[in-house]
Amino acid sequence: MTPAPERPTTVGDVADWWGTAISRIEPGVIELRGRPVQGLIGSVGLADMIWLLLRGDPPRPHEKLLLEAALVAGVDHGPHAPSIAAARMAVTCGVDLNGAVAVGVSMLGDVHGGAGQQCVELLEEICRRQDEGSGLEEATAAMLAAWRTHSRYVPGFGHRFHPVDPRREPLLSLVAEAVAREEVSGRFLEAAVAVETALNRGRKRPIPMNIDGATAVVYAELGFAAPLARGLFVLSRSVGILAHAWEESGQGRRNKGPMPPGIQPTRLTS
Repeated sequence: MTPAPERPTTVGDVADWWGTAISRIEPGVIELRGRPVQGLIGSVGLADMIWLLLRGDPPRPHEKLLLEAALVAGVDHGPHAPSIAAARMAVTCGVDLNGAVAVGVSMLGDVHGGAGQQCVELLEEICRRQDEGSGLEEATAAMLAAWRTHSRYVPGFGHRFHPVDPRREPLLSLVAEAVAREEVSGRFLEAAVAVETALNRGRKRPIPMNIDGATAVVYAELGFAAPLARGLFVLSRSVGILAHAWEESGQGRRNKGPMPPGIQPTRLTS
């Protein structure tokens, strides 16, 4: 039996191939989520636009407040952060500013930059166990036990530099205020505090909730999918990466390495 010939590809097929609900671009027309760009320019902020493009509708006031707070909190952590150090080194090697920013962003992987996403997943698992009938403490203990079968690091908790992360309290306070106003559920805030309590039980040296944990609470309470916690952190940290790359470009160094030239790495024996 002779197979039926394939239907010729049409212009409509090509248009459908790139179909999107995010934007409409035609000669003289730019619409973002159905809103003319000329009505958005000068009337909304960047956090509003991020929410609009990702979620489809403008944020409510408390949503904008919490999103913007999380974005501000994550912008920079100095050359201690590998992403920023890499961008600064790249720009001294003759890489253009956009390339240097791309180098920094490409460093934001599972270990440096991915903990926020992992923490949202962790908090969601605690809430799922609660929905199945476990109490908060029981669900937290079970989740921690499961997590520690494959990693000794709990994402969103502990910091190699800060005994107490100065970004934790203002972010969690804003979430707590939103909970009191019944604007968010508070479930993820409770789960994160329960994890922090469990990790610090019996310890003299505390394991603080870090920026990844605090922003994970914000993004989870706002209903962002876990992968977007990483994406939003990338947007936030890109600001600091850009600032550091620009600063480094004006300092006149060439081929900047990770250590000053006078310091030699330790020679290891095999």
